[in-house]
Amino acid sequence: MTPEFQAHIARLLHHRKAGLGQGDPVVPPIIASATFHLPSVQTGGHIYGRNGNPSWDAVEAQLAILEDAETVSFPSGMAAIAAALFATLKAGDRLIIPSDGYYVTRVLSDGFLKPLGIDVQAIPTTSYATADFTGAAVVYLETPSNPGLDVVDIAAVAARAHKAGAKVIADNTTMTPLLQRPLDLGCDLVVAADTKAPAGHSDVLFGHVAGRDGALVSRVRDWRRMAGAIPGPFEAFLVHRGIETLEVRLDRMCSSAGLIAGRLAAHPGVTGLRYPGLADDPSHWAVGGQMANGGFLIGFELADAGVAESFLSRCPLIEQTTSFGGTHTAGERRARWGDAVPEGFIRLSVGVEPAEPLWAAIAAALPG
Repeated sequence: MTPEFQAHIARLLHHRKAGLGQGDPVVPPIIASATFHLPSVQTGGHIYGRNGNPSWDAVEAQLAILEDAETVSFPSGMAAIAAALFATLKAGDRLIIPSDGYYVTRVLSDGFLKPLGIDVQAIPTTSYATADFTGAAVVYLETPSNPGLDVVDIAAVAARAHKAGAKVIADNTTMTPLLQRPLDLGCDLVVAADTKAPAGHSDVLFGHVAGRDGALVSRVRDWRRMAGAIPGPFEAFLVHRGIETLEVRLDRMCSSAGLIAGRLAAHPGVTGLRYPGLADDPSHWAVGGQMANGGFLIGFELADAGVAESFLSRCPLIEQTTSFGGTHTAGERRARWGDAVPEGFIRLSVGVEPAEPLWAAIAAALPG
């Protein structure tokens, strides 16, 4: 982490200080109000609970510091993704999405955008480097892809997409703005599920959209207000609390993931290992450049579905859950959701447990 970004993190932790008066709470309060005192609509302040809330303001201020951009919060990552897409697309437009990215984005695109007259083209993440963006209105990318962990050169893709007249949206959920900065690399919007590492404790759904084009972000905010896709004040409070420890949690998670990935690579029962932090991984070229490190997600294969499920159920330090980025190490056999991966493929999200006890538990549960 550069000294400049370390200063960002320090500022994030004290972002409310300048506005505090004598006796004010250091921790932002939960403002559970749908209505606000409104003798006049011309003098500023909050208007109505669907338009804004002081609890959102606090977490959006944090996220704006992290992204170095204007930020709009949402009640889930998918709400953020939907807002970004509906704010940038119209009937007759062409949308490019990853065929190997988060599957719900594909479900949304096929089930709701296509019937509205949007031409949806799904291509593998590795094909973005050579894809023809001519005629595209939006190029939507996810890097590293979930769950395969393939990467694209964000700056190169953004430059080619812009030359073709397209907007570029990046899903940065797997990396967070601490480990990868798509807006700095030319993307128009970033979307993320803060449910994952930013909130970090698997107890809240949340998401955000960030961008540096004021008119475009205003359209995203208008979508939130019109669609009613608004976060709750308690959820905003929880995410604000989680973000305060994001940097220290990521440090442990990524460090442990690197150690565990190296040991999994040497295990005879493990094949198809993917972790960008390993020197021989196809995505390793991005580490130290657009990615700060290899992240906290590992993909690997066991012999078949039965062996994979047995491993997950036998390991006492792996939670069998469908999310990632939490304090608990979590594992899932992704083929059960229909992802185009082998039946024995496991996505492992490394948590904040001490690395050696975690590895001992994993090694004891592995076959053979």
